[in-house]
Amino acid sequence: MTRAGNPVPPGLDPDASELVAAARAVGAPPLYELGYARARELMETMSRPPGPLMHDVTELEFDGPHGPLRVRRYQPDVGVETPGLVYFHGGGFVLGSLDSYDNATRHLARATGAVLLSVDYRLAPEHRYPVANDEALAAMAWAVEHAAELGLDPLRIGVAGDSAGGSLAASVALAARGTGWAPMLQLLINPGVDGDLERPSVREFADGPVITRDDMRWMRQTYYGPDESALPSGAVPGLVTDLSGAASAIVVTASHDPSRDGAEAYGARLRAAGVQTALLRYPGMYHGFLMRTEYLARARLALAEIGALVRVRLAA
Repeated sequence: MTRAGNPVPPGLDPDASELVAAARAVGAPPLYELGYARARELMETMSRPPGPLMHDVTELEFDGPHGPLRVRRYQPDVGVETPGLVYFHGGGFVLGSLDSYDNATRHLARATGAVLLSVDYRLAPEHRYPVANDEALAAMAWAVEHAAELGLDPLRIGVAGDSAGGSLAASVALAARGTGWAPMLQLLINPGVDGDLERPSVREFADGPVITRDDMRWMRQTYYGPDESALPSGAVPGLVTDLSGAASAIVVTASHDPSRDGAEAYGARLRAAGVQTALLRYPGMYHGFLMRTEYLARARLALAEIGALVRVRLAA
């Protein structure tokens, strides 16, 4: 969140500008000043209109590497052996839940036509790296192994995530290369794929909207620790040298997002490595804009475009 009194950044869509101005008028402090408990409470209690109705929503659980893992399965339409998306919510590895992203996941399932499996991975600081990464990998392998009972075509399962969840999705796509459970597609929405806080977009939008540079530093250090470069190879997608052989990618960014440049640089590196990659930047939007489709006309257009592209990629 951003401090009250800061001007609304120019260039936002009018409806986005209105939402940002209203949030700043309330004067909510940055997330890192709230602390874990209060920031989580704020995220969980934010008012969200109900998402679209699904044909079926099912609560599931499987034995993960660090204990039982909850998964919420969204089936938008009746189908047999339909495509699937294993999805990881955002929140900087420290916030977010199946409930706080329920609206967004319903819209994404409806737009893509895929059965969406939203994974309730464990959060930092209670569970630091590599817990969320381990659980993301386990969820992907579980989805492929149990595709028949989940009603999925095992050859048409992708991985997706928003923000920190986008980083987890990218990590899965890299770690699964050459395995029997590699995803067919990686959908990375506003992904935080590296910890470079000196990129131009981070400096330009250091005060937000939505997330600040200090928020980003706080969240990443909480999960990864103070020095991401000291982590094992593969821990942070943006630090992986060889990206070849990863699943085809759709990288979604927003013009007014501090994580924009890191995500777009990662998409460009995927292309250079021979990975089929679509780079979609949405002007006038900010970090997490797909959680506000009811209020943002451009977010609705973006969702339709992303959904159509996912349908094509998972149709093969």
